[in-house]
Amino acid sequence: MKIAIVKLSAMGDIIHAMVALQYLKKANSTLEIDWIVEQGFAKVLEGNPDINNILSVQLKSIKKDKKLIFMQIKQLKIYAKNNYDLVIDAQGLLKSALTATLLGKNRAGFSKNSIREGVASYFYTSKVDIAYDANTIDRNARVLSEPLGIDITRQMILDKKVFLFYDAAPEIESYLNKEKKNIIFVIGSTWESRNYPKEKFADIANALKENVLIVWGSLEEKERAEWIEANSSYAKALAKINLNALKALIGKSDLLIGNDTGPTHMAWGLNIPSITIFGPTPVNRVYETAINKVIKSVSEINHFKLNKNDFSILDIDFKKIVKMAKELLDA
Repeated sequence: MKIAIVKLSAMGDIIHAMVALQYLKKANSTLEIDWIVEQGFAKVLEGNPDINNILSVQLKSIKKDKKLIFMQIKQLKIYAKNNYDLVIDAQGLLKSALTATLLGKNRAGFSKNSIREGVASYFYTSKVDIAYDANTIDRNARVLSEPLGIDITRQMILDKKVFLFYDAAPEIESYLNKEKKNIIFVIGSTWESRNYPKEKFADIANALKENVLIVWGSLEEKERAEWIEANSSYAKALAKINLNALKALIGKSDLLIGNDTGPTHMAWGLNIPSITIFGPTPVNRVYETAINKVIKSVSEINHFKLNKNDFSILDIDFKKIVKMAKELLDA
């Protein structure tokens, strides 16, 4: 059986869906799985042995130039020649549903009441019901497994094997310390209200007194990383690195502390200890395990309408994070 998974973006969402792959292949070793993804996130998927082909698109480019839609449609029609037995839209957006429609006749996805853009469900020939405010990882596992008659339990996800992979990245080796614990800080995210203050990140570094490495993606994040470095003798802002090097760095670290964003969720996919800091987003985006912890501000969350003006993350006591970090490092 040949299937195509449509999960275009973003990094964290892709990671949360990838966990299902090992169980799909375990249930049916002859299953052929292709993954349709935005080109900018393709490297997140690279190296996973349960994916047969990573097929990239550039649908985001259409926003800048509407004429590019014809090129993208042409590309999807080329992919459709793979004759998929089933196309699963794990995104649940209108654009992902239209993408799935161009790829094959048999399409599965979330039911109308299970997604934000309910109109997308009309494009599926089979639909999966799961509450919109259910755990994000459970939702991804369900939409990918149920259409195939496979059951992925919570315990299976807790017992998962590493599913993110990387090639050698010599550019990160000089940053790693053999004498101290290597701790990664992920200081940025898509909304300002999801960002823990740089001052408190510096406080955490100064309290832990280990080898703290700060990753960044934008110029603004770089400036924050350099500020933390300037205010902590234990922290170092890295040079800009690619996704392969980022996976390698996290995979070789002892602990990651970061905001609710894609690189933070990489630690979970690599079975590396982590602390995810939540403000205006729900903690049930992730699984809390013996090594993957969360800390949440006191604000209440409406899953159906997240409040980007909720800056309660600023009030989280850094000492609580330090205590949690020490417990994970000493485990």
